[in-house]
Amino acid sequence: MIILVQCKDQVGLVAAVSGALSIEHLNIVSLREYVDKAANLFFMRVEVEEERPAAILQQKLQVVLPSDAVIAVNPLPEKKIVVLVTKEYHCLGDILIRHYFGTLGASVQCVIGNHTLLEDICRRFDIPFHHVPYEEAGAEKELTALVDSYSPGYIVLAKFMRILSTTFVLRYSNRIINIHHSFLPAFAGAHPYKQAFERGVKLIGATAHFVTDQLDEGPIIAQQIIPVNHSVTTADMVKAGKEIETAVLAKALRLVFEDRVFVYRNKTVVFD
Repeated sequence: MIILVQCKDQVGLVAAVSGALSIEHLNIVSLREYVDKAANLFFMRVEVEEERPAAILQQKLQVVLPSDAVIAVNPLPEKKIVVLVTKEYHCLGDILIRHYFGTLGASVQCVIGNHTLLEDICRRFDIPFHHVPYEEAGAEKELTALVDSYSPGYIVLAKFMRILSTTFVLRYSNRIINIHHSFLPAFAGAHPYKQAFERGVKLIGATAHFVTDQLDEGPIIAQQIIPVNHSVTTADMVKAGKEIETAVLAKALRLVFEDRVFVYRNKTVVFD
């Protein structure tokens, strides 16, 4: 069972939580905590061996914690996701394989694409595929209705090369995860590898982040880089970048699905 706590910092919070769990005869197997001193915020992730009714345990913790405490007990133990795609297959393929072998940490409810190129691979894994041509009027309304019909905990943009509206993003606040093919905040927006090549960088990377209404500026979950040199072309960067993108997105999804990520302001606390 997993317990998450976020509140204003004060003396004795760790003792209060551990004491309340001890009274319930719950054995702590992992406890991670962090204090953002500048913001005076306290974050904690606790794993315990036994199970208790979530509502009752949450109530007991609320008594010993500050009134502003946000407490989640076993949040979304069975994660469900909807994946949005365009034409690139590498991130989607990795998600489908992990889903098939039960190592994703979530269940893929469907894939929605603004092109039909990736429909066949979804059928091969017995995952529903829906085509929503994003260039047509009313596409986002149709997209929203489809997503809502599956009631996902998260939406994963696995190389979905379209900009979502502010209305859509706010509807699923802190629930949309994107993989961007650059080491943000460098080279945001379109064609980052071309930008990187023209700038003559010596490192390229990828960034998984939550989506906000500011393009490629949402809270960062995970990043990775690899070295490049003067002989590397834009095409070489794109090829190498796909490997990084797949790895970074996989890591970010694991962290989110295991409830290791706290979002506050435009930042994250990640208990890896």
